[in-house]
Amino acid sequence: MHPYRQYAMKVSRVMSVLLIYLLILLAVFLLQRKMLYFPARFTQEQQEHLMPELNLKPWPSLNNLHGVTSGTPLTVVKGTVLVFHGNAGAALHQAYYIDALQRLGYRVIVAEYPGCGARNGSPSEEVLVEDGIATANMARDEFKGPLFLCGESLGSGVVAGIVASGKVPVKGLLLVTPFDAMVEVAQHHYWYLLARWLILDKYDNVSNLRNFQGRIAVLLAGQDEIIPNRRTLSLFDALPGQKKLWRFEHAGHNGIPMKPESQWWQETMAFIDT
Repeated sequence: MHPYRQYAMKVSRVMSVLLIYLLILLAVFLLQRKMLYFPARFTQEQQEHLMPELNLKPWPSLNNLHGVTSGTPLTVVKGTVLVFHGNAGAALHQAYYIDALQRLGYRVIVAEYPGCGARNGSPSEEVLVEDGIATANMARDEFKGPLFLCGESLGSGVVAGIVASGKVPVKGLLLVTPFDAMVEVAQHHYWYLLARWLILDKYDNVSNLRNFQGRIAVLLAGQDEIIPNRRTLSLFDALPGQKKLWRFEHAGHNGIPMKPESQWWQETMAFIDT
């Protein structure tokens, strides 16, 4: 075979592989939010049926649902904890926050994201943060007293976005398996897809929390397979003000003990509510 023809065939193969790779990158770019968000969906009727079984009620109302709270309200309340969960499931799946924190004297609202549960919408960083700001302000308007924000995994990005807006006075933060920036997490898992340059929802927690002067409690799962420890520690090191780290060396991403009697609940709330 003529050398030029051999060269042309090699170039053709390389170009074909490159084209396939570029098409894969395009598909990832267009479908990335389906790869990031895994909401559980319910009909209105299903949600109404499930809530009483879990001793939950819609907040602030069934027709304007922004979250769920306990069906057994407190008589004496230290403050309100507004919880933003991770990228999967729905607020109904996070009742353990209510069980644990209410026994410590805190009113708890688990926020429901647009596009999760029975709420309409499609999740994105802009949508979740804007909705979170509205939800937090609704909580402040209805319930006087200190407001605390809790963010689990992706929820830490929502919390950081709310703080960065400057629109909601917040006393303290509880961050469970948080990260420094979503681009860093995505690049760790999908370096071969140029994730750093393709990702739309950046959730830059380091930047968004740089001016927060309240106390911050951070929980790290030592065997976290989703959020690398160095991403959590990078955020912790960058946090301003008073902060404290709780390490669960043998826990995976979803393995931190969430039983209401776990000591860390009391320790973290005592730290941020000072």
